[in-house]
Amino acid sequence: MSEQAQYIGRFAPSPTGPLHLGSLVAAMASYLDARLHGGRWLVRIEDVDGDRNVAGADQHILASLQRCGMRWDGEVTWQSRRTALYQAALEQLGALVYPCACSRKEIADSQLSLTGKQAQSQIYPGTCRHGLAPGRVARALRLRVPCGAEPLRVLGFTDRWQGWLSQDLCDEVGDFVVKRADGFWAYQLAVVVDDGAQGVTDIVRGADLIDSTPRQLYLQHLLDLPQPSYLHVPVVSNEAGEKLSKQTGAQAFDNGAPVEQLLNSALLPAARLLGLELAANSVEQFWRVAVPAWGRVVERASQKAQQ
Repeated sequence: MSEQAQYIGRFAPSPTGPLHLGSLVAAMASYLDARLHGGRWLVRIEDVDGDRNVAGADQHILASLQRCGMRWDGEVTWQSRRTALYQAALEQLGALVYPCACSRKEIADSQLSLTGKQAQSQIYPGTCRHGLAPGRVARALRLRVPCGAEPLRVLGFTDRWQGWLSQDLCDEVGDFVVKRADGFWAYQLAVVVDDGAQGVTDIVRGADLIDSTPRQLYLQHLLDLPQPSYLHVPVVSNEAGEKLSKQTGAQAFDNGAPVEQLLNSALLPAARLLGLELAANSVEQFWRVAVPAWGRVVERASQKAQQ
């Protein structure tokens, strides 16, 4: 946990549909960690990607959290109402940001001439790094990452669950998008700006976002923002081994059944996926026993990561 005086955590779902079991696991982990440390738990609706938003999904998400007994602190925020903050951050990044005319297909085609690690990924090859070719029209805005012997090229952090992790931004990521071709703000920039503006000290989320963390550390450095503590919990997979998500057919865990039914159909299964073996007869009792149990689970995970 962060050494700052007040713990501030958050859960930041995208309103692309109702919460499923995988998203409940992430919400539960962040909520338990905040309550374990006597901190504040914020909810932020990450609706900056307007094309994927589903009407009414944000309210369904908030209602489901409340029905599960999770109470947030302060007001809920929506990214779509904070675009002025992202524009200010973009201006602060200055000359490190440049226009890019490349489509995803062009970037994929460029990998055909590469070998090794770069050939196996969608790492941007730097085509527009030194200016647009004649006749090319800017699509997205990208942020230069350090290469060569530049400082901050390799960034690492100690994850409270996973241990020490690091990434070479030049070889493993490449210059990344901060404003997309469709005009929407990119996740990496928006999440860093929001966490900084809201004073978030501790980020607890799914391990599918580990790969994004070094990019966020880089942005935090450039924007002179404090670095939060991180804890990435294992993601929930379906029977095919795919991450449980709306794209892989994950179903909503809250179908409007009586609240107490959520205890057995959602809360206890989500807790088991986090390593919590609990017995409870009500939602209220569930949270009373889950908070101290979470502390023991995190301690074991941390000890294992240090081995």
